[in-house]
Amino acid sequence: MPRTAVSPSAPPRSFVWTRRIVLSFLTAFALLPVYVMLSSSLKPLQDVSDTFRWIPSGLTIRPYIDIWHTVPLARYFLNSLIVAGAATVLSVVIAVFAAYAVSRYRFRGKRVFTVTVLSTQMFPGILFLLPLFLIFVNVGNSTGIALYGSRGGLILTYLTFSLPFSIWMLIGYFDSIPRDLDEAAMVDGCGALGALFRVVVPAAVPGIVAVAVYAFMTAWGEVLFASVMTNDTTRTLSVGLKGYATQNDVYWNQVMAASLVVSVPVVAGFLLLQRYLVAGLTAGAVK
Repeated sequence: MPRTAVSPSAPPRSFVWTRRIVLSFLTAFALLPVYVMLSSSLKPLQDVSDTFRWIPSGLTIRPYIDIWHTVPLARYFLNSLIVAGAATVLSVVIAVFAAYAVSRYRFRGKRVFTVTVLSTQMFPGILFLLPLFLIFVNVGNSTGIALYGSRGGLILTYLTFSLPFSIWMLIGYFDSIPRDLDEAAMVDGCGALGALFRVVVPAAVPGIVAVAVYAFMTAWGEVLFASVMTNDTTRTLSVGLKGYATQNDVYWNQVMAASLVVSVPVVAGFLLLQRYLVAGLTAGAVK
């Protein structure tokens, strides 16, 4: 039989096989922790405490039932949803207005504002822990507004983390949208806000989704500030998972089960919004 012609631009077979081997290794490396978590979450506590077995001798769904009773996981879940959701909505709304103003208008101090917003990302988050704690306590003592130990205080804290990067990212995305669209909308009778909501925002959906995913993930998995700024009532999931460790024992099977359960919203949201997320990151990075 005649041999199939090989395109001159086709990569060599050695490169193809090397790529397959490397990708297979990386896939196994990424899925191995997931398998350990899943298998451990389906084992009795005694089996998890003993020597780890790659193939479980017995499976049970009891840990997925017990996680809701060992600690108030449902309350922690609700707190995380409220805090992360509110921080995401506020971050997106404020970032849209700020980025639109920087992208479309000229004003004194525009460059200083942009550089200042971006430079805040240079500082580690732990640097702001004590100042924010003192500010919340003093505000509560002076005005009676309870920020420390409340969901509102934690929302404001996460807003300070996600908002600078959200503004900077949307500025790049809005700059990639032709200004002719704004001018055409204004010719048709729209004002500045009308052009923003009717023309720019629909065209910037991928960038807005990317910002929303970033803000949500920042708030959902944060541990340091949540452990300091919350109490037993407002505790979030990232801190509440420590409740499965007692002075006498650690419920490893329940820890693994709870970790898988709390990761479902993030994974599901990422899979649903993956197309918009990739488009938003790509378009926002290239002007």
